[in-house]
Amino acid sequence: MEMMSSMKVAVVLVAYNRAELLSRCIEGISQQTHQPFAVVAVDNASEDATAEVLANSQTVTDVVTLPTNTGGAGGFSAGIAYALDKYPDLDWVWIMDDDTIPTPSALAELLSAAESYPGKPALLASRAIWRDGTEHPMNCPRTRVGLARQYHEHARQVAARQIRTSSFVSILVEAKEIRRQGLPRAAFFLWNDDFEYSARILRHRVGLYVPASVVRHLTKKLGASDADPGERFRFEVRNKLWTYLRFFPFNPFEGGMYVFSTLLRWVRTFVKSPDRKTLLAAGALGLKEGLSRPSSNMELFASTPVSQQVAALERESGCAGE
Repeated sequence: MEMMSSMKVAVVLVAYNRAELLSRCIEGISQQTHQPFAVVAVDNASEDATAEVLANSQTVTDVVTLPTNTGGAGGFSAGIAYALDKYPDLDWVWIMDDDTIPTPSALAELLSAAESYPGKPALLASRAIWRDGTEHPMNCPRTRVGLARQYHEHARQVAARQIRTSSFVSILVEAKEIRRQGLPRAAFFLWNDDFEYSARILRHRVGLYVPASVVRHLTKKLGASDADPGERFRFEVRNKLWTYLRFFPFNPFEGGMYVFSTLLRWVRTFVKSPDRKTLLAAGALGLKEGLSRPSSNMELFASTPVSQQVAALERESGCAGE
């Protein structure tokens, strides 16, 4: 426990127009049995009472206010860059959305698993449950395939399991690995930014799903990623194409598996949709955009308060031209 208590953790929290949920998220952070060293909140140009909630909080140590809404992808990029710049000796970064309510032991359980694992995991994910206690299908990562048996046994020793990708709903990421891999790709705006980023981090590192670390993910509805997204299907198609065609953070076997899974999910989404015309139009737009070059983080943050921090971390990781 002594080593765990010495770990410096910064929370990076992205907020957009959900002031009431944001207050509950911050309250959950304040009640952690292992208190984070810093709490960096990114206000993604909210138009509600978000700014007031952040200004009046005694838990939030730093507020990054962006001039426009950059989506979850941009918000996490900005917040992580700011946190690693201001607190260069961080050990971990704990990432979550403003509709995530961590239970008091959520962070401590992630750190305990990281410390007890017979190796050095780069990423650990919490178990996300919905309002009724049901495990949220949107945030339940698959078990990693293709690993030697010993790695799965190592995960079982700490009551965890090996994973290949994860959502941004409560994940703990090693600060050193962030500096090696760079930031989430802000051009994704929303959807699949966490998929690509966690896959990039875990290509050659261990990621663990830790069921003892519990958070509540208070989405409006309980649903998986193949629920009818309407016009937002544009982002699903575009960002998956960018992931598979431009960045491809998988080995060939994994890539084939994930591409096949994506195509099946798109078919299910189309079959279930009550408005296939909208879905087709959104998918066509996503296809067109997915074949173009996404803007780099440095380009997208050039005129923001975190332009220098983003540029510095992208150069450090060698991602400045991406």
